[in-house]
Amino acid sequence: MTAYIIRRLAVAIPTLLILVILSFVLMYAAPGGPFNSERPLPPAVLANIEAKYGLDQPFWKQIVNYVVGVVTQFDFGPSFQYKDRSVNDIIAQGFPVTLTYGFWSFVVAVGVGVSLGVAAAIKQNSWLDYLAVGISVGAQVLPNFVLAPLLVIVFTLWLDWLPGGGWNGGAWQNMVMPVIALSTSYMASIARITRSSMLEVLNTNFIRTAKAKGLPMRRVIWKHALKPTMLPVISYLGPAFVGMITGSVVVDLIFSTGGIGQFFVNSAFNRDYSVIMGITILVGSLTILFNLVVDILYAWIDPKIRY
Repeated sequence: MTAYIIRRLAVAIPTLLILVILSFVLMYAAPGGPFNSERPLPPAVLANIEAKYGLDQPFWKQIVNYVVGVVTQFDFGPSFQYKDRSVNDIIAQGFPVTLTYGFWSFVVAVGVGVSLGVAAAIKQNSWLDYLAVGISVGAQVLPNFVLAPLLVIVFTLWLDWLPGGGWNGGAWQNMVMPVIALSTSYMASIARITRSSMLEVLNTNFIRTAKAKGLPMRRVIWKHALKPTMLPVISYLGPAFVGMITGSVVVDLIFSTGGIGQFFVNSAFNRDYSVIMGITILVGSLTILFNLVVDILYAWIDPKIRY
């Protein structure tokens, strides 16, 4: 397993480099630039600004300088649009916010989704199964850009129970609606995967043997069936966790949380290359890391799996 982890980490480095280079090439190929506007700057002023940020250098040299700065100093450079702020400052401001409500969204999605899926599988074709499946389907077809405004209308405008936006230092009142809006669709997918996997496991020979020995159904589920059931669920949780902790643009925009998703969208509109690169590297690194964690959990849950 140790050799496998080292190999995966060794592959991660060129993967991230390719990701950065491709993103840089696509932005460079797009028309316009970070300092273009409806009212163009005088050529001399534009030349001075581009020289300050190194945009007047050859394309290959810009990439090399950027990669060297990231690798040697972990410096993503200055922002082109947020004056006197570096990309590291922007990530340090937005990522903790997104990480907080993303983590709780993950906890809610996994807890509710697994519980619904297990209950639906155990009580197959009962009212509980139909209720769980109905909730999952309803949550799956209701995207967060529809659910989020509905939550604001109901809980803020009609009932006046929760604030309609803001972060307020991470107070629970400000996190309830973002967590619900972000976790709902993931919860539905987890419930569907858990139900299908549990139904398959309950029909295997070792579960029949456990039942034949007279073990209580609760022990059969928790001791024997749950671990193999979680294998396909865990494979989904890796990218799902990255998606939640890197934030949702809809959640950041509607609830004004100040998370990293809003910075990412604004940087794309403004062609703020360094911010886009910094967030892209962050998301890519987290994706590689948690996919590795998923593979390790696979081997822990099922000892027959070896890499």
